Amino acid sequence: MSITNPREPRPELEPGRLMWVRSSYSNGAGGECVECALTGDDALIRDSKRTGGPVIAVRREPWRRFVQALAGSELP
Repeated sequence: MSITNPREPRPELEPGRLMWVRSSYSNGAGGECVECALTGDDALIRDSKRTGGPVIAVRREPWRRFVQALAGSELP
């Protein structure tokens, strides 16, 4: 896992280069939400209210397992 510095250029984060998605549980009212975008190797996660802020990059497979565990209520 890594956290990007918003001051360092990351071409893959340029507007229009990634499709950022929110959870279907997000109500769109500006609540506490995160957005996720997938690259070739990583899942990128950011605060939906600070789209130009820091981005957390996680390898795709661990992210997939984490989301599946959430969906299946497998976490304690």
